[in-house]
Amino acid sequence: MELKKFIECFAEQFEETEFSVFQAGTRFKELDEWSSLLALSIIAMIDEEYDVRIKGEEIRNSVTIEDLYNIVKSSI
Repeated sequence: MELKKFIECFAEQFEETEFSVFQAGTRFKELDEWSSLLALSIIAMIDEEYDVRIKGEEIRNSVTIEDLYNIVKSSI
């Protein structure tokens, strides 16, 4: 599992945000487009791409994309 690929999959969930914004240190909840619906999309993407089920609490406790990546990586 690569961080770069995870960031690409993460970014694909957003329709209006520029791809260049997405980096390991991006504070995703501070993005204008972030919403509870997007959180559900991220949960579904992680389940589909990585066969890992994360909880809403894990997203709430994450600050950056890399935080989420580390949760998923540790669950594989």
